[in-house]
Amino acid sequence: MQKINFTGLTPEQIEYVSTLEKIVENQQIRINQLTELLIKSQKALYGQSSEKRRYVLGEDNDQISLFNEAEVEANNKAEEPTVQTIVAAHTRKPKRTKEELAQTVPVVEVVCDLDEDKRSCGICQADLRYLGKEHVRDELEIIPAQVRVLRYIRFNYVCTVCEKETGDANIVKAPVPAPVMKRSLASASTVAYVMYQKYANGMPLYRQEKDWANQGVTLSRATLANWIIRPSHEWLEPMYNAIHKHLISEPLIHADETVLQVLKEPGRKATTESRMWVYTSGRSPTPAVLFEYQPTRSGQHARRFLEGFSGYLQTDGYSGYNAVPDVIHCGCWAHLQRKFEEAIPQGADTKTSKAAIGYDYCNRLFAMDKKWEELSAERRYEERLKNMKPLLDEFWEWVQQLNPLPNSNLGKAITYALNQKESLNRFLLDGRIELSNNRAENAIRPYVTGRKNWLFADTTRGAKASAIVYSMIETAKANQLNPYMYLVHLLTNLPSLKELTHESLTPYLPWSPELPSWCRNDSYKAP
Repeated sequence: MQKINFTGLTPEQIEYVSTLEKIVENQQIRINQLTELLIKSQKALYGQSSEKRRYVLGEDNDQISLFNEAEVEANNKAEEPTVQTIVAAHTRKPKRTKEELAQTVPVVEVVCDLDEDKRSCGICQADLRYLGKEHVRDELEIIPAQVRVLRYIRFNYVCTVCEKETGDANIVKAPVPAPVMKRSLASASTVAYVMYQKYANGMPLYRQEKDWANQGVTLSRATLANWIIRPSHEWLEPMYNAIHKHLISEPLIHADETVLQVLKEPGRKATTESRMWVYTSGRSPTPAVLFEYQPTRSGQHARRFLEGFSGYLQTDGYSGYNAVPDVIHCGCWAHLQRKFEEAIPQGADTKTSKAAIGYDYCNRLFAMDKKWEELSAERRYEERLKNMKPLLDEFWEWVQQLNPLPNSNLGKAITYALNQKESLNRFLLDGRIELSNNRAENAIRPYVTGRKNWLFADTTRGAKASAIVYSMIETAKANQLNPYMYLVHLLTNLPSLKELTHESLTPYLPWSPELPSWCRNDSYKAP
């Protein structure tokens, strides 16, 4: 603002002009704040909610457009799966070999031969001699789901000797596998299919009801809901508890939560927001992802769930996690990075924007840490101290020199940074600690996507069942298992166990080497 020359003015005039100057200055600050709010709202409505993801419609929404997905994803240069070509003395290495594909997909040969009456020469009519066969091409074929009734027939036997000698028949009956649900048509495969369709593919029950009808089977939504809820609590919940026991023994846990609407919660309105919490291990050979439904966002839920855990707890800046005792709280640089990104004026760069400088600091930290992803925790710890600590010190020195407007986006970013400084710096304590809480956010994303389709849970019992099934599916995916086949394996075998103890469930844990090979999905890479 241009300096006013007060020469020749009376004291009253000087005081009046000074008052006007303050009014103009305050109005300019307000204009800047409103401009930032307008840019932020426009970005939320029309821009990407992440600098790395496409198709995002808004906060907590990772669902792509269902109407133009084919047009967006189409690419005439995309690689097709190929087969291995062997030439004399060498092998040309393909992108994906037939042998690799055949590990999970069976191969059926389609033989193309001449009819017997056509095996003669078209020139001289002599019989043709067999020359050999050639491999023409490979195609992927899909067989739609088929429904059939499994009718269990038990054979019974009687001892004729005992019957003659004692007059009492000694009848021996063949064993029958225990059902996943008594007095129900549900099988392990159908229950797993309904769970997989809803929680892995985001298909709500009303659409599944129509899909079953198209296959000639009339099933109501209430029946499908029962097929989810009853087996979840009876068979999957003990497995959930076993994974929970393992999770709290991990050195690092990530946590996050998001909104859930439950229509029939005792003493609460249907419009009241409940919460779905997620807890996941860090870099681990035995990763676990557990969801938990709770009616509120109180930090006491996290305290209770993590009782017995005494390692590093990595979260966003929500103060509720401070209720968890005996842990070392670690902050999330991705949240600070997003706050700086939101504060960057359109078209600005590091030469014209302080927010762009802060954003660049965060990017440099992430870029440096990415180079050491494959190192051991000990080596990563050493590299961070050697290379990242100087950059971190430089960042905090730069932050201390700033004096942004308190309610501006930059001011909020700086306030967040200073309030979280201690927890943000803790990744230097241990190489196992990550720079961000993205692992928890990635784990909760499938739930957020699915919620766009099924919208709400009807009862608290259904919400708890949803948390259990999501936990099984996401933990299976994190351990490179096929989630559907893993659910089939659990629901087939757990009902036959005499007791569902931690010891009896150990062979069925997602990282157990005793799991059958058909449960595994080596092509899946966890985020």
